[in-house]
Amino acid sequence: MKNISLLLVFTMLFTFVACGEKTEKKEEKKIKLEKKEPEAEVKKDTDTELIALGKKLFKDKTCTTCHLVDSKVIGPSIKDINKIYAEQNADIVAFLKDELEPIVDTNPGQVAIMKANLDGFVKDLNDKELQAIKAYMLSVN
Repeated sequence: MKNISLLLVFTMLFTFVACGEKTEKKEEKKIKLEKKEPEAEVKKDTDTELIALGKKLFKDKTCTTCHLVDSKVIGPSIKDINKIYAEQNADIVAFLKDELEPIVDTNPGQVAIMKANLDGFVKDLNDKELQAIKAYMLSVN
C-alpha cells in the first residue's frame, strides 16, 4: 500500500511539474511572437526612411539626368536595371562601388560616361547611402 501511495504521489508531482513546464514554454513562445511584431514595424519604418534617402540621393547625385523610372534617356531606365540585376542575381551596390563590371548597358561610350559619373558623384557615398540608393531603385515598380 505504501508503494502505491508513493507511486501515486510521484505521478501527481511529475504531472504537475510537466504541465507547468509546458505552460512556461507556451508563454515564452507568446512573448517571442509579441516581440517580433514591433521589430517588423521598425523595419518597415526604417525601409521607408532608407528609400526616401535613396530617392533624394538619386536626384541629388544627378542619377536622374540619365536614368528615369520607366524610359531610357541617356542610360537605361531604373526598371530595366532592376530587371537585369534580378535576372543575373547581381548587386547594384557592388557596381556603384566599382566592384562589378557593367551588365545592363555595356556599350563602351555609355560605360565611360557612367564610370565618370560614379567617380565624380558616387564614390564618396558611404555604405548606408549606397544601400539607400539600392532600396530606392528596388522600390520602383
